Amino acid sequence: MFGGVVGSGGANGTSGEMRKQLAYGLAVVIAASGLALAGPGIQGAEAAASCSGRKVRTVTFATGELRIYKSRQYVCAMAVAKRPGVRQKMSVTLQARGSRIAKDSGTFTVRAGPVTVYALNRCVRSVGSVGNKKASSGWILC
Repeated sequence: MFGGVVGSGGANGTSGEMRKQLAYGLAVVIAASGLALAGPGIQGAEAAASCSGRKVRTVTFATGELRIYKSRQYVCAMAVAKRPGVRQKMSVTLQARGSRIAKDSGTFTVRAGPVTVYALNRCVRSVGSVGNKKASSGWILC
């Protein structure tokens, strides 16, 4: 299995014992490296859950805020709760002029969204709600 390792009985016992120790050591190294790799992967997934681009508008309301971001070709929006942790109804819609509405709604603890639409040279509008309160951006980025 390992080049140059031949069991001759040695000080620790049989070659079978040596193989067990090597296998155990290898298993510990593999497990430790797997745990080290899991951390950055989780952070990447968390980061992917937010909008990219620069923030162009924040509309606040009693129970949260509507955040809108823009990159060159895309606009992204999300509704964020003022008091995260409490499961409540939330929704966010985003529409580029002349296109269909992108929507995310449900019962969440932190935010609804992100939703993204293609909006190169187009006006967009967004509506966000948390609980029974909502806010609208109106037509922006025209």
